[in-house]
Amino acid sequence: MKTTRKIIEIDEKLCDGCGQCVVACAEGAIRIEDGKARIISENLCDGLGACIGDCPTGALTIVEREAEAFDEEAVEEHLKNMEQQKAESSAAGSPACACPSMQMKTFAADPAPADKPAAGGASALTHWPIKIRLVPPKAPFLKGADLLVLADCVAVAYTGLHRELLNGKVVMMGCPKFDNAEGYIRKFVEVFAEADINSVTVATIEVPCCSGLPWIVKKGLEKSGRSVPFHEIVISAKGEILSETKQTTSEAEFDAASGAIRKSG
Repeated sequence: MKTTRKIIEIDEKLCDGCGQCVVACAEGAIRIEDGKARIISENLCDGLGACIGDCPTGALTIVEREAEAFDEEAVEEHLKNMEQQKAESSAAGSPACACPSMQMKTFAADPAPADKPAAGGASALTHWPIKIRLVPPKAPFLKGADLLVLADCVAVAYTGLHRELLNGKVVMMGCPKFDNAEGYIRKFVEVFAEADINSVTVATIEVPCCSGLPWIVKKGLEKSGRSVPFHEIVISAKGEILSETKQTTSEAEFDAASGAIRKSG
């Protein structure tokens, strides 16, 4: 039943997906979806605002509007279900599921030397999370970074990933075929508007479904109003570099590339 009451409101433009509000909410009413905090269900939010002080960006406010009535029994059941899921995950030998945005990390890279084959444990990765959908636009590791936007399959096909592509860069990776292209564009608009990115490298596989990724990134740059050096690399399914192009985004023909997103059939 709906009633006029106080409830938490989340400004998606201000939310950076850090997840601190998730931890602060005793009722478990908030979760991270697509890199943003969202209310799971109105009846789980008591509207008292205990989470507000933990938000570093001011994205949370208390508003008074028509909403589902707060339900203590629903909260109790919800928390029990959460605990049961954690217990089942632990019993199965896997950690309880948690959004990586809540566990944002930066660490020192240990890249393999450029003149030697990749060695076990040698990694050029310097941060977490890495998925396009999960990286917060205001993540500290994005500030002034040389950005590598990586199609998922490149990580498997290209053996020189850490030595040649990732070394000295921060990475965001995903799949333009299985994820939402418009969602990706919105994310890159936010990243380029917030992070003062120094350069962008986009690495894809030769298959048609990958060809939309450079267009998505360029479209994000266009909408953000930024112009940065843009490097595009295409890898064969066997892991060989087929082509490399470099340009500034102001030179790119965005509209001509609009047909790049297509199905692989």
